[in-house]
Amino acid sequence: MSPAGSTAPGGGAGRVPAPGPGPRPPRRAAVLVGALLAFGLVTACGAEDGAASASRSSETAPSAAATAPGTTEPPGAESTPRDEGGAGSTSPGTKPSRDGAGSPVASTRCHTSELRASVGRDDPGAGQRNFPVVLTNASAHTCTLRGYPGAAFVDTAGEQLGPDPRRTAGSPRTLSLAPGRSAWAGLSFSSPEITEARTATPAALLVTPPDERDPLRVAWTAGEVPVGGNASSVVLTVLEPGTGP
Repeated sequence: MSPAGSTAPGGGAGRVPAPGPGPRPPRRAAVLVGALLAFGLVTACGAEDGAASASRSSETAPSAAATAPGTTEPPGAESTPRDEGGAGSTSPGTKPSRDGAGSPVASTRCHTSELRASVGRDDPGAGQRNFPVVLTNASAHTCTLRGYPGAAFVDTAGEQLGPDPRRTAGSPRTLSLAPGRSAWAGLSFSSPEITEARTATPAALLVTPPDERDPLRVAWTAGEVPVGGNASSVVLTVLEPGTGP
């Protein structure tokens, strides 16, 4: 028999329940905290990746000047000159002028249009008639003459009388004529009264500057000249500075 107040094994009265586990944190709060931590980690990683990517792009991207059209060429490529236009540009194939103005330097040789011709007074001697044929620079700039002028007597119709004058031996030199300055050549022939050569009275003497084609016309007022027969030759000397001997 059991002592008083005791409970038989298996009885329900007086049973003390066994201690159980403590209270658990709410599951929803734990899930929320975890989500916030994960979002923060992802955001930080994304920011770092973006910064690194921007840094790499800044280091490897070429500058604007290096990639501007026309400023760089790939290795081995030939550079094509650009036509900048504007004042002073030259078209392809045009050589620049020597003086930098887009036109060739003009020759300093005296041209027919820049000269004035005249015939000086007769200076007779030893049966000869001698006339200075004078070329004067009528332009506003200095030009040059060298050698012999051309000369021909012509009638009123412009037809030549007699052969071309014969040139005497001489040493041509380049003569520089300032505006208003002159050069002369001697025109000589034997007096027709002495030689009895066939004669004519010219209307004019055509004078052609050296290396020119166009003549200058000078009225002839000195009478008859030989145009044929014995001793009819007219001679011409090389140009010298001045207006006569």
